Formats: sequence, structure tokens, C-alpha cells
Amino acid sequence: MNKEQLKRIIVENQRTVGSIKLVRRRDDMVDGCNYVMVGIRQAGKSYMMFQRMQELAGRGIAPERMLYVNFDDERLIGTVAQELGDILDAYHELFEAEPYIFMDEIQNITGWEHFARRLANERRHVCITGSNARMLSRDIATTLGGRYICRPVFTFDFDEYLALQGITLSATSLYGSEACAIARQMDSYLAFGGFAQLATLPNKREWLNNIFARIFFGDIISRNNVRNEAALRLTVRRLAESVMQPTTYTRLSNLIKSAGASVSRNTVADYARYLQDACMTFTVSNIAAKFTERETTPKHYFSDNGLLSIFLSEGHAQLLENFVAVALHRRYLSQTGEPRVYYYRHNVEVDFYIPEASTAIQACYSLSDAATEERETVALQKFAAAYDVRRLIIVTHDDDRVIRTSDGREIEVIAAWRWAVGMALEQQ
Repeated sequence: MNKEQLKRIIVENQRTVGSIKLVRRRDDMVDGCNYVMVGIRQAGKSYMMFQRMQELAGRGIAPERMLYVNFDDERLIGTVAQELGDILDAYHELFEAEPYIFMDEIQNITGWEHFARRLANERRHVCITGSNARMLSRDIATTLGGRYICRPVFTFDFDEYLALQGITLSATSLYGSEACAIARQMDSYLAFGGFAQLATLPNKREWLNNIFARIFFGDIISRNNVRNEAALRLTVRRLAESVMQPTTYTRLSNLIKSAGASVSRNTVADYARYLQDACMTFTVSNIAAKFTERETTPKHYFSDNGLLSIFLSEGHAQLLENFVAVALHRRYLSQTGEPRVYYYRHNVEVDFYIPEASTAIQACYSLSDAATEERETVALQKFAAAYDVRRLIIVTHDDDRVIRTSDGREIEVIAAWRWAVGMALEQQ
């Protein structure tokens, strides 16, 4: 690596970071710990780093002690793991102090985890980000040997999205004119998701198409050497159209073949894994199924509603269920990426089950049809009888009431905005 170029990059970044204006996000980072933050492109990982750096500066840490490098910088293309140590050498030729090290999008460097392990062994202060879910995998966790805390980073959740609109939540937010304003914001959030950059853009659809293209070509096709672009694109579309249904890879393969693209079941399974690695999708498994069936018949959801909406013309029900799935996924995902949210399908179907919260949830856009209401409530009743669940919820678009069943149970019917606000207030 060219050390003079590295020095320019280091100094440029030190001057830039302090001037960046931030919308503060929830952050539980503590001193003395190293972090790996993983999430989809444009979720805000870099800004979480900037937030951390500005916090350190506010406590009197000199800007010169911030060593920030972004491996998406075109000047660093071609860097290999053996050259990563040159970054520290270049820094120490400029400054004597020990730096706080921030490395952005490090998944671009094959073998980065060995360098990260060395930094931790040397007791340096390190924060790393990446856009590949494999960074949360057990293999990486083993390599890093417990030296880093893994943190998934998502696009803005609903209360963070409201903050972008100038709405701060409090106990009174569930009532009066403020409640009406929040309810209106939910429709936009359901349709376009939580990418912060969308807040002030008039053409949200164009931006979403552009970020999808960047992920599709940069993080999926290029990284995995995919040759059949048409089949991969059809896989994404079919997953979007099937977002509410358990889907086998064999069925997906048949759907893609019916559209004129030849692809095997194993290839489709690989494509689905690539999407998950790029943090574009995640899966929810059937808790009632055997282990092999859990792995082969999951529900697939998109990590942000905006990305899902690209592929739907009329998708109110899909967008609502995906919103609920994302909210639960972000709240209950373990640090190692292991799921703690399931669905249930055995004679009846329940959309979501969270064992640790003893809660079962249905996502249903509208209960105006009597048959729909009966189907949703009966499924919850039967599931609760089998699993002894304490709390039963149906998340809807705008319905709020309580259903009392014949067996004495209560089912909370909650509008999506109210459910999201309630969860946010619980976490405050």
C-alpha cells in the first residue's frame, strides 16, 4: 500500500468526521469493548461509527486519535489482508498516540478477521463494520475468539423514523392529535421503509431502485460470481411475492422455471443464502417442524419494507406482515445472528411466536371480513392451548380493540402504529 496515500486518507477522514451532522440512534457501546457492526448497505453503520467518534471527542479525546478507514474508498481497491498493518504504520508516522481504530466495510478484504484478532490481542480500541451477515456467523465468532461484540445494525425503526420527522415519542403519543400524526406516518413507513436518506427525497422509489441495484450487483452478483443474473433477479421477485408464505427451494425453482429461466433447486438455495449474506433478507422457521424441515421450509422476509415494495404492485398485506417481521427480528435477534422468532404451522398457522416473551402474533391488514377474523382468532386460540402462551396479538392497519374468545382468552387487536410505538416506549 502507498503510505503517503494512506496518510492523506487518515487526515482527510479526521477532518470530515467531526463536521458530520447526525440523528442520534440508540447505542449501547461501552468503553473497553470492541465491536463488529453488520447490516445492509445504507442502514447507518458508518453513522454509528461517526456517532461513537463524536462521543469520544465530546469527552476530550483528541481528533488525531481517531483512525477511520472506509474500504469502499476507491483508493483502497486491491488491498489484501497482509497489507492492513500498513494502515497502522502510516498512522504512527503521523501521530505518537495510540488510536481508536474504526474500519468501515471491511468485508471487502478477504481474511480481515485475522487482522482484527491481532488488533484485539494487542488490546487496541477497535470498531468494525461490514455488509455481510457471515460476519456474524459462528466461523467468524470462532476466529475472533470472543474478542468482539457483534451488533446487527438495521435501517431506522419506526420511532427513529418519527424522530427524522420531528416527532418525539412520550406517554402521551398514543392519544389525541399527536396519535393521528403518527398514524399517518405509518403509511409512509410501511410503503418506503426506514432508510434515513429517504426522509427528504421526493422520488423515494428511484432511490430504492438505486440502492437495490448497488446491493444486487455489488454485494451479491460480484461477490459470489453469479452468472445467471436473470435467474437471481427472478428469485428475488418470487421471494417478494411469497413473503407471507412458507416457501421451499424446490417450489421457488419451479416458479422461476415457469418464468423461462432454467435453474436447479440447489442453485436457488445458494441464491437465497447470498441474499441473506447481503443482509437483504432473513428467514423465520416453523417451530412445529422437524429440524430439517425448519431449514428447508422457512418464511423469507426482506430486511426493509422499501426493498420489498419495489417488487409489489398491490401489497398492503405483505408489507404489513414484513413490517412486523422486521420489528420482531431486530428486537429478538441474538448477537450471533441466531433467531429467536418463529412461525407455527400445524393444522393452523400463526405468523409469529416469540418463546421468551410468551407471545403469539398474527399480522392481518384488515379484520373487516368476519371469516378472516374467525380464521385469525381460532388459530391463536388453538396455538395458545398447545403452547400455553400468555399474550395473543393481532396487528392490523388501523383496528384497535379486544376480542374475548369463548375459552376466556383475550386477543389484543392493535393498529400497526400503536403496536410499534408501544414497543418503542417499552425500550426507553
